[in-house]
Amino acid sequence: MPLIALTGGIASGKSTIARRLAEHGAVIVDADQIVRDVQAPGTPVLAAIAAEFGGDVVKTDGTLDRAALGSRVFGHPDRLAALNAIVHPAVRAESERRFAEAARDDAVVVYDVPLLAEARSHDPWELVVVAHAPADVRVARLVEERGMTAQDARARIASQVSDEARLALADVVIDTAGTMAHTLAQADALWERLRG
Repeated sequence: MPLIALTGGIASGKSTIARRLAEHGAVIVDADQIVRDVQAPGTPVLAAIAAEFGGDVVKTDGTLDRAALGSRVFGHPDRLAALNAIVHPAVRAESERRFAEAARDDAVVVYDVPLLAEARSHDPWELVVVAHAPADVRVARLVEERGMTAQDARARIASQVSDEARLALADVVIDTAGTMAHTLAQADALWERLRG
């Protein structure tokens, strides 16, 4: 079972590539969805977050108040490290479970993981694929597609690991700065390589 890591900064086109690979038959394991799942109401992770950061980070409906939690960790490396110490082991365990489940079907497994460089760069990936577009292209996408201000978009990009650090991990770079057709053609070529 090939195990592929797919990463890229915010608005890099990573999700477009993941969708295309899924259309070809890859099993996509979405790290962001796993984070949401392990922090769901009633989970040990959510209880540990509330114990560490205060019960008011849980809304009255039992879900995590991401904005309240974000305000406590953004710009505070020690608090972010405390959060990561709670969340990352649970995400790792759940992702490993999902990889093992997909392995039974001998599928190509693509781990869609924004924080590869920060948290999972030393895992035994067969290939690391990086979706890449220059920061100015990504700022424009965030403004046009997500309604952010340019200042907020630049701040979000700056809060992530640098493009250079991400590209240093890459076995394959998919250039997403051009047309959608160009991005999809590169994803198709990757699929042929994986299945060949």
